[in-house]
Amino acid sequence: MRVMVVNAGSSSLKLSVLDEQDNLLGSEVLPAPAGLVDQGALSDVVKRYNPIDAVGHRVVHGGTEFTEPVLVDERVRRRLEALSDLAPLHQPKSLRGLESVSAMLPGVPAVACFDTAFHATIAAAAATYALPVQWRRRWDLRKFGFHGLSHSYVSRRVGELMGASAADRPSAGHPSAGHPSAGHPSAGHPLRVVSCHLGAGASLAAVRGGVSVDTTMGFTPLDGLVMATRSGSVDPGLLIWLEEHVGMPPSELASTLEYRSGLLGLTGTADMREILVAENAGEANAVLAMGVYLHRLRAGIAAMAAALDGLDALVFTGGVGEHSPAVRWRGTQGLGFLGVELDEDINGTARPDRELTAAGARVRSFLVEAREDLEIARGVRQVLGGGPPAS
Repeated sequence: MRVMVVNAGSSSLKLSVLDEQDNLLGSEVLPAPAGLVDQGALSDVVKRYNPIDAVGHRVVHGGTEFTEPVLVDERVRRRLEALSDLAPLHQPKSLRGLESVSAMLPGVPAVACFDTAFHATIAAAAATYALPVQWRRRWDLRKFGFHGLSHSYVSRRVGELMGASAADRPSAGHPSAGHPSAGHPSAGHPLRVVSCHLGAGASLAAVRGGVSVDTTMGFTPLDGLVMATRSGSVDPGLLIWLEEHVGMPPSELASTLEYRSGLLGLTGTADMREILVAENAGEANAVLAMGVYLHRLRAGIAAMAAALDGLDALVFTGGVGEHSPAVRWRGTQGLGFLGVELDEDINGTARPDRELTAAGARVRSFLVEAREDLEIARGVRQVLGGGPPAS
């Protein structure tokens, strides 16, 4: 089954095509301001890669209804539109991508794969906000979590790199193929992974035996870590204060937290590379920004490890996670009490998919390429059949 994967971003539409063995045949990025793509350019891409047997769409929000990939029909489409209120910045763009590609490929099945679905397994204790029960029931207020397609893929990929399935490990002390000093978890002990997806958006996930246990993003993708332009966690009392005492309208608050905060708000740029250069030059705003970013990252990793009752593997992915050795190195400093220690030389030159563990470290660390396309293709095959899913 040849699968086209559609990933609608804030201003672009990324199209990837995978063959029956999940080999990447090619990928294209088309401009899509406000979610609108040039139909002629899209038609050219579709013709270039035909035949296409199925299309998989990344959809940010599935709510509590869609916790698995689903074949899109008119009912599903209406339900996805209804969820736009929960993700107004992301959901409409995904739906426009779905409409555009479906118009080019009438009759070709389309499968929606959700960033929230992987986190549907989070226990109530981790997903519940301490709000009145009437509120929570009426408006479905809970932690949803995001980046699930990435977290699901990398946690499974780490299991492959460690040489055994995520849920079934050799006995403790068994030497790993790639790192003799690091042992596997004991037999019957599901692999405990903290996945760090660090990019323009950033989140952590605690994954046990391939199942999400906790994550840093919450009801919206604004929660948790400091991001490129998003604030991450902020005291809600501070926001109420701005409304009541400054008279700041909710629309301005929302826009500022989403587009003018995070690294951009702290330094004037959202580019991690520029910030690291400025920090090295001693610029005060950059020094502070990196301190804030790394403080939140280290605290988050420790919190995710606590949710797992321990840690077997730490994995970095995403644009910053894959391409910034400095963030990986500094983000793990002070985590020796968890057993985390990177090999500085390997980390400095590593390319995905590579182990970064220092000799003698109790916890193994990895760098893994973000491949949501493989996870989406896996979801398509789960729904439609057509060969074994990507592993």
